[in-house]
Amino acid sequence: MKKLTLLVGNDINNISPGISWSDLLHNIKEKYKVSSLENGQKPFPMLYEEIFLHAIKEKHINERELKTYIADCVSQINQNEIHQLIRDFPTENIITTNYEFSLEGKITTTNTGLIRETTYSIFRKHENENKNYWHIHGDCLNPSSINLGYEHYCGQLQKMRDYVVNGTNYSSETVYKHALIKRLSQNKDTKLQSWIDLFFTQDIHILGLSLDFVEIDLWWLLTYRARHKYYRRSSFIKNQLFYYTTKKWYGLSKDKMQLLQANDVEIIVIDESDKTKYYKKVLDAIKKI
Repeated sequence: MKKLTLLVGNDINNISPGISWSDLLHNIKEKYKVSSLENGQKPFPMLYEEIFLHAIKEKHINERELKTYIADCVSQINQNEIHQLIRDFPTENIITTNYEFSLEGKITTTNTGLIRETTYSIFRKHENENKNYWHIHGDCLNPSSINLGYEHYCGQLQKMRDYVVNGTNYSSETVYKHALIKRLSQNKDTKLQSWIDLFFTQDIHILGLSLDFVEIDLWWLLTYRARHKYYRRSSFIKNQLFYYTTKKWYGLSKDKMQLLQANDVEIIVIDESDKTKYYKKVLDAIKKI
Protein backbone atom coordinates (compact mmCIF):
# COMPACT_ATOMS: atom_id res chain seq x y z
CA MET A 1 0.00 0.00 0.00
CA LYS A 2 1.28 3.46 -0.93
CA LYS A 3 2.04 6.14 1.62
CA LEU A 4 -1.25 7.97 1.98
CA THR A 5 -3.31 10.43 4.01
CA LEU A 6 -6.94 10.22 5.09
CA LEU A 7 -9.18 13.30 4.97
CA VAL A 8 -12.10 12.60 7.31
CA GLY A 9 -15.31 14.60 7.63
CA ASN A 10 -18.16 14.79 10.11
CA ASP A 11 -20.34 12.02 8.69
CA ILE A 12 -18.48 9.35 10.65
CA ASN A 13 -19.81 11.05 13.79
CA ASN A 14 -23.39 10.53 12.59
CA ILE A 15 -23.07 6.83 13.38
CA SER A 16 -22.98 7.68 17.08
CA PRO A 17 -26.19 8.74 18.81
CA GLY A 18 -26.09 12.34 19.94
CA ILE A 19 -26.51 15.89 18.76
CA SER A 20 -26.68 16.47 15.00
CA TRP A 21 -25.76 19.67 13.16
CA SER A 22 -29.44 20.49 12.72
CA ASP A 23 -29.96 19.98 16.46
CA LEU A 24 -26.98 22.19 17.23
CA LEU A 25 -28.24 24.89 14.90
CA HIS A 26 -31.66 24.80 16.56
CA ASN A 27 -30.08 25.01 20.02
CA ILE A 28 -27.94 27.99 19.02
CA LYS A 29 -30.95 29.86 17.67
CA GLU A 30 -32.90 29.12 20.83
CA LYS A 31 -30.05 30.09 23.13
CA TYR A 32 -29.53 33.46 21.46
CA LYS A 33 -33.25 34.19 20.96
CA VAL A 34 -33.15 34.20 17.16
CA SER A 35 -35.38 31.18 16.52
CA SER A 36 -37.45 33.19 14.04
CA LEU A 37 -34.58 33.20 11.54
CA GLU A 38 -35.31 30.96 8.58
CA ASN A 39 -32.71 28.42 7.47
CA GLY A 40 -34.09 28.23 3.95
CA GLN A 41 -31.42 27.87 1.28
CA LYS A 42 -28.87 29.93 3.19
CA PRO A 43 -25.36 28.48 3.14
CA PHE A 44 -24.40 27.56 6.69
CA PRO A 45 -21.49 30.06 6.94
CA MET A 46 -23.85 32.89 6.02
CA LEU A 47 -26.54 31.63 8.39
CA TYR A 48 -23.93 31.55 11.14
CA GLU A 49 -23.02 35.17 10.40
CA GLU A 50 -26.71 36.11 10.48
CA ILE A 51 -27.23 34.41 13.84
CA PHE A 52 -24.13 36.02 15.28
CA LEU A 53 -24.97 39.51 14.02
CA HIS A 54 -28.52 39.33 15.36
CA ALA A 55 -27.26 37.98 18.70
CA ILE A 56 -24.60 40.66 19.05
CA LYS A 57 -27.12 43.42 18.34
CA GLU A 58 -29.48 42.11 20.99
CA LYS A 59 -27.15 40.67 23.60
CA HIS A 60 -23.77 42.23 22.82
CA ILE A 61 -22.15 38.81 23.06
CA ASN A 62 -18.54 38.08 22.30
CA GLU A 63 -18.03 35.68 19.39
CA ARG A 64 -15.74 33.57 21.53
CA GLU A 65 -18.74 32.94 23.81
CA LEU A 66 -20.74 31.59 20.90
CA LYS A 67 -17.88 29.43 19.63
CA THR A 68 -17.20 28.15 23.15
CA TYR A 69 -20.83 27.03 23.35
CA ILE A 70 -20.45 25.22 20.01
CA ALA A 71 -17.15 23.66 21.14
CA ASP A 72 -18.80 22.37 24.31
CA CYS A 73 -21.66 20.85 22.30
CA VAL A 74 -19.55 19.03 19.73
CA SER A 75 -17.16 17.82 22.43
CA GLN A 76 -19.99 15.57 23.62
CA ILE A 77 -19.90 13.50 20.41
CA ASN A 78 -19.45 9.82 21.28
CA GLN A 79 -16.84 7.63 19.66
CA ASN A 80 -17.80 4.61 17.58
CA GLU A 81 -15.98 1.70 16.02
CA ILE A 82 -15.17 3.63 12.84
CA HIS A 83 -13.15 6.12 14.87
CA GLN A 84 -11.12 3.21 16.21
CA LEU A 85 -10.65 1.66 12.76
CA ILE A 86 -9.37 4.98 11.44
CA ARG A 87 -7.01 5.27 14.42
CA ASP A 88 -5.67 1.80 13.60
CA PHE A 89 -5.35 2.53 9.89
CA PRO A 90 -1.76 2.30 8.56
CA THR A 91 -1.14 5.98 7.90
CA GLU A 92 0.88 8.65 9.66
CA ASN A 93 -1.38 11.58 8.73
CA ILE A 94 -5.09 12.11 9.26
CA ILE A 95 -6.63 15.41 8.15
CA THR A 96 -10.04 16.28 9.57
CA THR A 97 -12.56 19.10 9.35
CA ASN A 98 -13.97 17.98 12.72
CA TYR A 99 -13.44 20.11 15.80
CA GLU A 100 -13.55 17.41 18.49
CA PHE A 101 -11.03 14.69 19.27
CA SER A 102 -13.06 11.55 18.61
CA LEU A 103 -10.55 10.45 16.00
CA GLU A 104 -7.66 10.64 18.44
CA GLY A 105 -9.66 8.74 21.03
CA LYS A 106 -8.77 11.25 23.72
CA ILE A 107 -8.30 14.98 24.10
CA THR A 108 -4.74 15.89 23.24
CA THR A 109 -3.97 19.18 24.90
CA THR A 110 -0.79 20.00 23.01
CA ASN A 111 -0.82 21.58 19.59
CA THR A 112 2.50 20.52 18.10
CA GLY A 113 2.23 22.62 14.94
CA LEU A 114 5.16 24.87 14.07
CA ILE A 115 3.05 27.96 14.75
CA ARG A 116 0.78 28.35 17.77
CA GLU A 117 -2.18 29.54 15.75
CA THR A 118 -5.02 31.14 17.68
CA THR A 119 -7.47 31.64 14.81
CA TYR A 120 -6.45 29.91 11.60
CA SER A 121 -5.27 26.36 10.96
CA ILE A 122 -2.43 26.04 8.49
CA PHE A 123 -0.12 24.21 10.88
CA ARG A 124 -2.56 23.02 13.58
CA LYS A 125 -1.49 19.50 14.50
CA HIS A 126 -2.01 17.12 17.41
CA GLU A 127 0.07 13.98 17.79
CA ASN A 128 -1.16 10.75 19.28
CA GLU A 129 0.37 7.27 19.08
CA ASN A 130 2.70 8.09 16.18
CA LYS A 131 -0.01 9.75 14.12
CA ASN A 132 -0.45 13.37 13.11
CA TYR A 133 -4.02 14.70 13.35
CA TRP A 134 -4.46 17.93 11.39
CA HIS A 135 -7.58 19.83 12.50
CA ILE A 136 -7.87 22.13 9.50
CA HIS A 137 -11.05 23.93 10.65
CA GLY A 138 -9.96 24.42 14.24
CA ASP A 139 -10.41 22.44 17.43
CA CYS A 140 -12.57 22.48 20.56
CA LEU A 141 -9.72 23.39 22.87
CA ASN A 142 -9.32 26.68 21.02
CA PRO A 143 -12.84 27.99 20.35
CA SER A 144 -11.56 31.02 18.42
CA SER A 145 -10.08 28.63 15.87
CA ILE A 146 -13.43 26.98 15.01
CA ASN A 147 -14.15 27.80 11.38
CA LEU A 148 -17.86 28.51 10.87
CA GLY A 149 -18.62 31.88 9.24
CA TYR A 150 -17.63 33.48 5.94
CA GLU A 151 -15.26 35.87 7.69
CA HIS A 152 -13.32 32.93 9.10
CA TYR A 153 -13.42 30.93 5.88
CA CYS A 154 -12.03 33.87 3.90
CA GLY A 155 -9.30 34.51 6.46
CA GLN A 156 -8.34 30.83 6.36
CA LEU A 157 -8.25 30.91 2.57
CA GLN A 158 -6.04 34.00 2.61
CA LYS A 159 -3.53 32.22 4.87
CA MET A 160 -3.67 29.09 2.69
CA ARG A 161 -3.08 31.01 -0.53
CA ASP A 162 -0.13 32.84 0.97
CA TYR A 163 1.41 29.56 2.10
CA VAL A 164 0.94 27.91 -1.31
CA VAL A 165 1.33 30.76 -3.79
CA ASN A 166 2.92 33.89 -2.32
CA GLY A 167 5.09 32.71 0.55
CA THR A 168 4.78 33.36 4.27
CA ASN A 169 5.84 36.14 6.60
CA TYR A 170 5.74 34.23 9.90
CA SER A 171 8.35 35.40 12.38
CA SER A 172 9.29 31.82 13.25
CA GLU A 173 12.63 30.78 11.79
CA THR A 174 11.45 27.19 11.47
CA VAL A 175 8.74 27.93 8.89
CA TYR A 176 9.80 28.02 5.27
CA LYS A 177 9.27 31.48 3.81
CA HIS A 178 9.12 30.60 0.12
CA ALA A 179 5.81 29.54 -1.42
CA LEU A 180 5.06 25.81 -1.29
CA ILE A 181 4.56 25.56 -5.04
CA LYS A 182 7.98 27.10 -5.67
CA ARG A 183 9.66 24.78 -3.17
CA LEU A 184 8.02 21.74 -4.74
CA SER A 185 8.97 22.78 -8.28
CA GLN A 186 12.59 23.18 -7.16
CA ASN A 187 12.48 20.03 -5.04
CA LYS A 188 13.85 21.86 -2.02
CA ASP A 189 12.61 22.54 1.51
CA THR A 190 10.00 19.79 1.16
CA LYS A 191 9.91 18.62 4.77
CA LEU A 192 6.29 18.24 5.92
CA GLN A 193 5.20 21.40 7.75
CA SER A 194 1.52 21.91 6.96
CA TRP A 195 -1.45 19.71 6.10
CA ILE A 196 -1.52 21.56 2.78
CA ASP A 197 1.78 19.94 1.81
CA LEU A 198 0.05 16.56 1.80
CA PHE A 199 -2.32 17.62 -1.00
CA PHE A 200 0.67 17.84 -3.33
CA THR A 201 2.86 15.03 -2.03
CA GLN A 202 0.72 12.10 -0.86
CA ASP A 203 -2.36 10.30 -2.09
CA ILE A 204 -5.39 11.73 -0.29
CA HIS A 205 -8.44 9.56 0.44
CA ILE A 206 -11.52 11.65 1.31
CA LEU A 207 -14.30 10.00 3.32
CA GLY A 208 -17.23 11.18 5.41
CA LEU A 209 -16.96 14.67 3.95
CA SER A 210 -19.82 16.18 1.97
CA LEU A 211 -17.55 18.90 0.55
CA ASP A 212 -20.32 21.48 0.44
CA PHE A 213 -19.61 24.26 -2.02
CA VAL A 214 -19.38 26.72 0.88
CA GLU A 215 -16.10 25.06 1.90
CA ILE A 216 -14.24 27.52 -0.26
CA ASP A 217 -10.87 26.73 1.31
CA LEU A 218 -10.89 23.10 0.18
CA TRP A 219 -12.46 23.81 -3.21
CA TRP A 220 -9.83 26.47 -3.86
CA LEU A 221 -7.05 24.03 -2.95
CA LEU A 222 -8.45 21.35 -5.26
CA THR A 223 -8.84 23.84 -8.11
CA TYR A 224 -5.40 25.38 -7.66
CA ARG A 225 -3.73 21.96 -7.61
CA ALA A 226 -5.59 20.83 -10.75
CA ARG A 227 -4.81 24.08 -12.59
CA HIS A 228 -1.12 23.75 -11.77
CA LYS A 229 -1.03 20.12 -12.82
CA TYR A 230 -2.79 20.55 -16.16
CA TYR A 231 -2.54 24.23 -17.12
CA ARG A 232 0.97 24.84 -15.81
CA ARG A 233 1.91 21.26 -16.66
CA SER A 234 3.64 20.80 -13.32
CA SER A 235 5.15 17.34 -13.57
CA PHE A 236 6.07 17.31 -9.88
CA ILE A 237 2.40 16.86 -8.92
CA LYS A 238 2.17 13.09 -9.09
CA ASN A 239 -0.08 12.19 -6.18
CA GLN A 240 -3.71 11.07 -6.54
CA LEU A 241 -6.90 12.22 -4.84
CA PHE A 242 -9.84 9.89 -4.14
CA TYR A 243 -13.36 10.72 -2.99
CA TYR A 244 -15.61 8.01 -1.51
CA THR A 245 -19.38 8.17 -1.68
CA THR A 246 -22.41 5.92 -1.57
CA LYS A 247 -24.35 4.92 -4.66
CA LYS A 248 -27.32 6.94 -3.41
CA TRP A 249 -25.39 10.20 -2.93
CA TYR A 250 -23.51 9.74 -6.16
CA GLY A 251 -26.86 9.75 -7.96
CA LEU A 252 -28.13 12.77 -6.03
CA SER A 253 -24.94 14.83 -6.38
CA LYS A 254 -23.84 14.39 -9.98
CA ASP A 255 -23.02 18.09 -10.29
CA LYS A 256 -20.56 17.84 -7.41
CA MET A 257 -19.13 14.58 -8.71
CA GLN A 258 -18.47 16.19 -12.08
CA LEU A 259 -16.70 19.11 -10.42
CA LEU A 260 -14.54 16.77 -8.37
CA GLN A 261 -13.58 14.79 -11.46
CA ALA A 262 -12.72 18.02 -13.30
CA ASN A 263 -10.43 18.85 -10.39
CA ASP A 264 -8.47 15.60 -10.72
CA VAL A 265 -10.34 13.69 -8.02
CA GLU A 266 -11.24 10.06 -8.68
CA ILE A 267 -14.72 9.09 -7.48
CA ILE A 268 -15.12 5.69 -5.84
CA VAL A 269 -18.71 4.56 -5.28
CA ILE A 270 -19.49 2.05 -2.55
CA ASP A 271 -22.92 0.40 -2.80
CA GLU A 272 -23.83 0.15 0.88
CA SER A 273 -26.60 1.95 2.79
CA ASP A 274 -25.63 0.95 6.35
CA LYS A 275 -23.20 3.62 7.59
CA THR A 276 -20.98 1.38 9.69
CA LYS A 277 -20.69 -1.25 6.97
CA TYR A 278 -20.14 1.49 4.38
CA TYR A 279 -17.13 2.98 6.18
CA LYS A 280 -15.66 -0.46 6.80
CA LYS A 281 -15.87 -1.10 3.06
CA VAL A 282 -14.30 2.30 2.34
CA LEU A 283 -11.31 1.56 4.58
CA ASP A 284 -10.93 -1.89 3.03
CA ALA A 285 -11.04 -0.35 -0.45
CA ILE A 286 -8.31 2.15 0.45
CA LYS A 287 -6.03 -0.66 1.61
CA LYS A 288 -6.35 -2.35 -1.78
CA ILE A 289 -5.31 0.68 -3.83
